[in-house]
Amino acid sequence: MSKPIIVIKFGTASITHTNGDLDETVIAGIARQVAELHANYHIVLVSSGAVAAGKQYLQHYNGSISERKAAAAIGNPLLLNKYSRYFAPYSIQVAQSLCERQHFSSRDQFLQLKRTYEELWASNIIPIANENDVVSSLELKFSDNDELATLIAVGFGASLLLFSTSVAGVLDKSGQVVPQIDIIDQTALALADKEKSSLGLGGMISKLTFARLATRMGIKVVIFGIRTDNGILNAIAGKTGTLCLPQPCSMPARKKWLASGSLVTGRIQIDAGAQLALEKRHSLLAVGVQAVLEKFEEGEVIEIVNEDNIAVAVGRAKISSEVLETNHKAQNTEVAHADDIVLL
Repeated sequence: MSKPIIVIKFGTASITHTNGDLDETVIAGIARQVAELHANYHIVLVSSGAVAAGKQYLQHYNGSISERKAAAAIGNPLLLNKYSRYFAPYSIQVAQSLCERQHFSSRDQFLQLKRTYEELWASNIIPIANENDVVSSLELKFSDNDELATLIAVGFGASLLLFSTSVAGVLDKSGQVVPQIDIIDQTALALADKEKSSLGLGGMISKLTFARLATRMGIKVVIFGIRTDNGILNAIAGKTGTLCLPQPCSMPARKKWLASGSLVTGRIQIDAGAQLALEKRHSLLAVGVQAVLEKFEEGEVIEIVNEDNIAVAVGRAKISSEVLETNHKAQNTEVAHADDIVLL
């Protein structure tokens, strides 16, 4: 693409009042700041808030799955209408993109989504993505919109991923913003407050978890407070929030998709020799597999764990788990080709 890509995610708590109503002052601020960026970037907004916007219209709302789906059906047009209204003064049209997990687990469907966004950008239209809660199944749901934003950022090759929050950034134990995290390890993850918002699904642990994935794929991530003055612009300028530094990454796009967007359906455990072979970029052979932990079919994506049960790679299976167990000790039976394996 001719312009760098930025993905900006807005959580429910960051764009609503405490009672769940959409905060139009925040949405107006988003439109104003994004309009300043529009000429120089291809932008994707990932916005929660549909359930919060719609639930007030349901009698006796208690938060059941069916009620959340109904609230999303009501709230999605309300949410998009608010964005459309506040972008209109800047002559910017927005488009709704309701996504499901399967759109990322299938490479063909993902590429169709990518081409659609590129068509929108060609006409200077900003896509606003959200999970399609109305039809998403429990088994194939995103964990939250932090995951959706990350999958879009990784799959599209974004240079920057912004997570807006209701706080000023990642806070240390004394409540001060941590200005920069070089590597998101267990020490960094321990900074996250385990409490979730009463309105949204995620929290700081979710943002750091997906920021870890994005940074490992070479994407710069900033976690910032949406109610900070000019929060989006200052986050991009490095003046506010917590900057998570990108790590060196030379993976081609297909392997990035495999490592992030593909849907893992099976799981196997390998021995130390097989792990060493993978680290040397060799294929995985059946003789190095110790156990099938979760069954899978040929062509599905599997998680590969070592003897300590730590995930070391993901790969696309060349054979089913049934064939693997039948030919477990066959010397040259290939479980996954090196080109279809991504080390984690």
